[in-house]
Amino acid sequence: MRSAWRTLDSATLRAVIVMCLSVLVIGASYGVAAHSAGLALWQIVLIATVVLAGSSEFVFVGVLAAGGVPVVAALAGLLVNTRNFGYGLAVGKHLRGLPEILFGAHLINDETAAMTTAESEPRRARAAFLLCGLGILICWPAGAGLGALLGSSVASPEILGLDAAFPALLAALAIPALRTRATWAAVAGGGAIALASTPFLPAGLPILCALAGFAAVEVVRSLLPRRAPAPAHTLVDSEVPR
Repeated sequence: MRSAWRTLDSATLRAVIVMCLSVLVIGASYGVAAHSAGLALWQIVLIATVVLAGSSEFVFVGVLAAGGVPVVAALAGLLVNTRNFGYGLAVGKHLRGLPEILFGAHLINDETAAMTTAESEPRRARAAFLLCGLGILICWPAGAGLGALLGSSVASPEILGLDAAFPALLAALAIPALRTRATWAAVAGGGAIALASTPFLPAGLPILCALAGFAAVEVVRSLLPRRAPAPAHTLVDSEVPR
C-alpha cells in the first residue's frame, strides 16, 4: 500500500482525503437519521461497515422511519445499489487477482468510482480506488457511529457547510472527463432524466436512470453513418503510368 501512495500525486491524495472527510460528515448525518429511526449503535455501525453504500442505507433507514418492514427496506436499498454494477465494469479492469476483485467489490461506490475514472493511467487508477476505498471503509462507519452517539445534537450537520464539499468534489473529478461532444450530450441527457425523475423515485434511483443518457447517445452514434477514412494518396490522371 505504500507503493500506492507513491504512485499518486499530491493533488489526487488531497482529493482522496477531502472525499473521505466529506463521507465522515455525511456518515454522521446517516447515524443521526438511523438513531432517530430506532436502530441501536451497534446496528448502525454494523450496517455502515457491511453495506458501505450511503444511498442504500439512507433509503433503508427512511423506509424504517416511515413504518416499513425491514425486508422491504432492504429490498429498496438493494434496488438503489444496482448502479454499482456499472461501476464494477469500470473499476474491475484495474484490479489484480480474484482476492483483490472480491475485496474491491465491497469498496465500489460513487466516491471510489469517481476517483478511479478520473485517472487515465491504470496503475494510478488502481491506487486511487484502493486508497479511497479503504479511507471510506474507515470514515463512513466512524461517521455513522459518531452521529449515533451524538444523536439529536447534530441533527442538522449541513449547517457547517461541509456537506457541500462532497458534491463539489465529485463535480471537480467529473469535469476533466468532458472532452467530447458525445460526452457532453450524455451528461446533459442523463442529468435531465435524473432531475425529471427525482420527485418520483427514491434517493439513488435517479442516478441509475441517468445512465439512459449514455445509452441514448450510443444508440444515436450507432445509427449515424460513419465517414470512410480518406485514402493516404490519390492518383490523378497525370500520375497514372502510361
